[in-house]
Amino acid sequence: MPRYVVVPAIPKETGSKRIGSRFYCTTAPIGFNIYDSEAQCRLPDSYAARNEADEACEQLNAERLQNMMVERDYAS
Repeated sequence: MPRYVVVPAIPKETGSKRIGSRFYCTTAPIGFNIYDSEAQCRLPDSYAARNEADEACEQLNAERLQNMMVERDYAS
């Protein structure tokens, strides 16, 4: 399982409006975040398009894999 995965961003509440006796929250458009499955948290960067998030996620996973290979070679 890869360490970093793309997840939908959590919508941010921007206000509320009343319709009859009910209040409805209005939210900003959501994008995508990268989730760190090892640290179990979302990274602070936000991406408007899924393909942008996918590219950043692939790069993070590739960098992690490269670092693991270097550490393994160094330990040998």
